[in-house]
Parts: sequence; C-alpha cells; structure tokens
Amino acid sequence: MHIRRVPFDHPDAVKLSDEVQAEYDVRYGDGGDATQLDPSDFAPPNGLYLIAYDENDVPVASGGWRRQDANDEGNLDGDAELKRMFVIAQVRGRGLARRILAALEDDARAAGRTRMVLETGTKQPEAVALYTSSGYEPCGKFGYYRFHADSLCYAKALQVP
Repeated sequence: MHIRRVPFDHPDAVKLSDEVQAEYDVRYGDGGDATQLDPSDFAPPNGLYLIAYDENDVPVASGGWRRQDANDEGNLDGDAELKRMFVIAQVRGRGLARRILAALEDDARAAGRTRMVLETGTKQPEAVALYTSSGYEPCGKFGYYRFHADSLCYAKALQVP
C-alpha cells in the first residue's frame, strides 16, 4: 500500500468520500455527514488529505485533518479536526486506518497543532475501537453534530516527541 497526499477534491478523494457517505447513510439513515467541508480546508499548512492505494493503484482508504481554532461549535485553539477516515470493506483489518491516522497526527503536530479531535458516532464501533486504542479520550462535544445523541467526540494531545 502506498499513501499519497492529494487535494480533497481529487477524483479519488471524491470517490472514497461518496463511499463513506453511503456507509453513514446505511448506519444512520440520514443521507451522510452534513458537515460543511471545503477543499481549501485540507490544503497545507492548514490541513492535509491522504489516500492509500493498493498495488494496482486503486484507492482503498482515506483520511484528512483540517485546522480548527476556538469557535462557536466547541473547538479550541490549536485543534486539528480529523475528517473522512475511511477504509473500503475489502481491505479492512490490515492496519491502513492506523497508518493514515499516524501520518495525519505527525503532519498536524508538525503544523503546530496541539490537539487532534474527531467526531464519530455510536453506530461506528470499529471507529471507536481504533481511536480509543490509539490514545484518544472522550472530550466535550464539538462540531456540526454536537447536539445529536449519537455523536461521540474524542481528542488526543499532539505533544512533540
């Protein structure tokens, strides 16, 4: 597997985003994540978007982070918000999400971000397991879904090693 930096509006990113949105719709029945995202949110140095490709150059996993600072949606200064983490069903369980997560954390840390935050949901136990096993802890709710009962928010300090 090869992980590459791509723009958020790259055709492969759009394809994987459509797939994750369809999965959210199946799990929650709400049409997918309604959080407003702009391709510029993931442009360095204010963010990063990654795609993992298999040996045949097929996009199989994605994830990104975007800069957030104190706002009326509950973010704090120094936050890096994790978005669109996804691995296609056929290659799950091979550690791709963990590799992408580590690369995103390293990049956000290098960009001066002090905390990685994410919002997931009660119907995504695999995501909860990944994040809690990677050192994420529950935090105050933030973001678009902060008032939804199914929303779960997690954070991890991005300390310089």
